[in-house]
Parts: sequence; structure tokens; C-alpha cells
Amino acid sequence: MQDNSIHNRLTLNCAGRLVVLENPLIMGILNTTPDSFHEASRTNLNNALEKAAEMVAEGVDILDIGAQSTRPGSVGVTASEEIDRAIPVIDAIHQQYPDLLLSIDTYYPSVALAAVTAGVSMVNDISAGLFYPEMLETVASLKVPYICMHMGGTEKQLHQRKPTDNITRTVFDFFIERMEACKKVGIHDIIIDPGFGFGNTLAENFQLMRDLEIFKSLGQPILLGVSRKSSIYKTLGGTAETALNGSTVLHTAGLLKGAQILRVHDVREAKEAIILTQLLK
Repeated sequence: MQDNSIHNRLTLNCAGRLVVLENPLIMGILNTTPDSFHEASRTNLNNALEKAAEMVAEGVDILDIGAQSTRPGSVGVTASEEIDRAIPVIDAIHQQYPDLLLSIDTYYPSVALAAVTAGVSMVNDISAGLFYPEMLETVASLKVPYICMHMGGTEKQLHQRKPTDNITRTVFDFFIERMEACKKVGIHDIIIDPGFGFGNTLAENFQLMRDLEIFKSLGQPILLGVSRKSSIYKTLGGTAETALNGSTVLHTAGLLKGAQILRVHDVREAKEAIILTQLLK
């Protein structure tokens, strides 16, 4: 009998490289910014290779490189500033680790284009193409996977959105609309990110976590981005620097509910969570 098991698994075409999501993947956060909320994640050209080498040694699958902080109260930067910060780092890492999957965290189409040209094979857009509609056409032309996040805010007010009666239904309906928009322009590999921490109340963040498996019915890989976020450390009475244990707890819960990509600051601990939860499954 022919083995058709691969057809029942989610796959990603990363710039011509087929990635089968047989086991959950770890996306390591590499910020080329001076003001990201977790200080240890901040890098520049001088220390980015060192940080990348550390995460590679710990088992990272994807490096997500961002050149703009999106924490509450952050000040936005231009596309040219993002390019100046991110592209030299992408060039250096891609040269050192040519087989490592790289992602660019941006909502600017021009930054996405420059990053993919430099060696990136995935675009991570917190705006889901709503800040700059040409982003969707750009990603489609680049033929790379697109991480589509729910936030509900605007470019100037990232963490403010209209109240909703049911956050899970709101996010679910949002993804149905955004997936249709993506597929209409030719984006075939879509990853959905419920947007933990972006304008949500603490109760809404935990509601999304409880309901995470509902999003599996959309048929797309689910990215979980809760690492060291305020919903963890405010609940526990700490800071981002003390939120590792809480992050691992929520990573474990998310994996058991169907998350296939963990976007994390701490690769080794996330890797251990994946190994142990896979054994439980």
C-alpha cells in the first residue's frame, strides 16, 4: 500500500526548500534593535553572529530577524532604517549558515523584498498585510511563506483595537478573511499567529490559549508567540527577565493544543518542551 502520510502533514515551500512540519519548529528571536522589550534579545552586527551561533547550537530551526520593536510604547522606524539595521545581519548570518531558515519580521513590503533577496525565506508580518496592502502582492511574487498575525490595531497604535465580545471568534473570522486575501494574490503557504499580547487583555490572551486548537480547523500551521510577554510576567508578578519558566509552561500548553511553531527567546528550553510533549502525544 502506498504511504500517503506526507499528504496529511502541513508543509512549507521556503524559497524552493520543502519543509515538512512533522514535528514542531523553533523560531528564535533575533532583534537588531536597541529597544526590544527583552534586553537579551537585542543584537547588532557586532554580536548577531554570536547570538545566532548560540541558538543554532541549541537546536533552532528558524531565525526571525526584526529591526523594529513593536512593544507597547515603542517608536516606529522607517523602512530604510529597518533595511540598514537588518540586511547586514541577514547577509552575515546567511553567509555563515547558508542552510538555516531565516525570517524577516516586518510590515514594510520594501524590507521584505530586500530581506528575501539577501537570503531570507519567510516573511513575518504583524499587520497581516493591512498596513501596506502591497505587502501581499510582494510576498506572492517572492514565493515564500507568510506569517499572518492578528492584531486589530493600526501602524501608529499597534496595541489599541476595538473591544470584542469574543476574542476567539474575532480572531478566527479575521483569519478566514485574511487567508482569502492571501490566496487571491497567490500566497499558498500561510502561517497563522493569533497575536498574543497585541491589544488583548490578560483574560483574552488566556482565552486564546485555551481555544488554540480551534484554529487547527483553518488548515494552516499555527505559530505561538508568547515568549516572555507581559501576560506571563504581570500574572506572576515579575518582569520579562524572570518570565522564562512561565513561557515554558505556556509553550507546553500550546504544543499540546496544536501549535507547530514556537517563536521564542530561549531555544534550549523550547526544544526540551517540544521533545517532552511529543513523547506525551
